[in-house]
Amino acid sequence: MSTQNLKTNWAQFIPLVTVFFFWGFVAASNDILIPVFKKAFDLTQGQSQLVSVAFYVAYTVGSIIYMIISYLTKGDLINRIGYKNSLALGLVISALGTLLFYPAANTGSFPLMLSGLFIVALGFSLQQTVANPLAIALGPITTGSQRLTMAGGINNLGTTIGPLIVSFAIFGAASSGNTDMSIESVKVPYLILGAAFLLVAVLLKFSSIPDKPQLIAEEEAEATSVRSSALKYPQLVLGMIGIFVYVGVEVSTASNLPAYMETDLGFLTKDIAPFISLYWASLMIGRWTGAVEAFTDNMNKQKILRFIAPYLAFAVFLGVNKFMEHDLSHFYIYALIILVLIFADMASKGNPARMLLIFSFLGIIALLIGMATEGMVSVYAFTSVGLFCSTLWPCIFTLAISGLGKHTSQGSSFLIMMIMGGGIVSWLQGYVADIATIHSSYIVGVACFAYMAFYAWKVKGILSAQGIDFDKKVSGGH
Repeated sequence: MSTQNLKTNWAQFIPLVTVFFFWGFVAASNDILIPVFKKAFDLTQGQSQLVSVAFYVAYTVGSIIYMIISYLTKGDLINRIGYKNSLALGLVISALGTLLFYPAANTGSFPLMLSGLFIVALGFSLQQTVANPLAIALGPITTGSQRLTMAGGINNLGTTIGPLIVSFAIFGAASSGNTDMSIESVKVPYLILGAAFLLVAVLLKFSSIPDKPQLIAEEEAEATSVRSSALKYPQLVLGMIGIFVYVGVEVSTASNLPAYMETDLGFLTKDIAPFISLYWASLMIGRWTGAVEAFTDNMNKQKILRFIAPYLAFAVFLGVNKFMEHDLSHFYIYALIILVLIFADMASKGNPARMLLIFSFLGIIALLIGMATEGMVSVYAFTSVGLFCSTLWPCIFTLAISGLGKHTSQGSSFLIMMIMGGGIVSWLQGYVADIATIHSSYIVGVACFAYMAFYAWKVKGILSAQGIDFDKKVSGGH
């Protein structure tokens, strides 16, 4: 691949990451909608998790529609209309979903609200199928996974801001003391979001993002894969389950946290948003840490940036919450927990399988501490799960598509399909909470992390048998 770029194409990468921001903004905002809808529509904890089900199952439905259209037209849909046009189309579909919030809010219809979220995520499904491999391809392959991690950091900037803005739209400023909630107040931020979707669709249409990146075209031309389908590769099949449980524990930990804080700790709904923001900011903290290799090859600079990047991300979280007039005194102690992330990242030495194993064990420990304690200690433990989930998506994604050759795009689509785990696992944890307690329901997350630890151990042998050893690669796989 002598013709590939030697540096990241920032002119193309920067407009691309705007869609990553939107995914995070909406996904994290769901965690504020869940307790609001639960009270407004008198739902059980399990029923309230239908918000997550509707949103994340749409990813699977979108992937299936994509594959059916590609099959019926005897050609890959994205290759036919181009990467840039596919991103714009996905944004238009998401914008149509936001329009449903207006009649849904006016009529107080929970099913219509769910339909709106479903269509928004349907557009996200197409965007994800395009944007993840595109982020890897806009530069040298040696830093491809770091670019995906960096894009994830922008995603988590959206997850940090989203809950705060939606909470402000519903309750007003934190200092106002308002505890009333109105379903009608939901429609304004989502209509504004829809307008932003359309604006970015136009900007992307006229951006320099290529219809097919050079690196992807070269990989297709040089592919030597002899297997008939991506599903013939065990690293992909096991990785699909890995993505399912990863998105599951990432989403369910946050989406059930408001109910735990209200029921067990006596928090008011309006006071929960900063902690939801901290959870999603934790993913941003971890991903900014994992992306440092995309900025410099100098090892000494990387060591310094590994300490600067996480605390810079933490400062963003503190600054946004200060601007929203939230009390920051609860959060300063979290700076010590971030040190665990930094040392774990250093211990992984850039190997995605090793990182997946270490971070999965830390996720298990965090959840068990949260279940074994009460008060703010348990809240910090549950929110720290975000730190240990932060780099697992690119780890699993990288391991799962390694060695697939010409089946890489097909494998990517299968992985995107498994994002539905965010809805299914959230509903499962909500169901366990209904029959037991919310506190104990986090055992579901422990099981998810246990599978990821197993995958990290198993996939190393699978890839080794295929001649793939990440310890010998230049790329870090964060």
